[in-house]
Amino acid sequence: MAMVSPRIRSTSIEAQEFPELSGQYEVYSVPKIVVNDTYSFTGGLPEPQFVEAVLEASAGEGGQ
Repeated sequence: MAMVSPRIRSTSIEAQEFPELSGQYEVYSVPKIVVNDTYSFTGGLPEPQFVEAVLEASAGEGGQ
């Protein structure tokens, strides 16, 4: 999504190289997706579910 929209930014972080960030975001397995520092989900999702989860997060719904 970040590749097609200038309004979306993404960052990929190697959890083992940044243990402080891993702890901050409670990364216990990968992939761990964090949206706007408030919504997160773990595990690979098929694209339709991934997009749905990101849209819900950006609307402020749900979260873990």
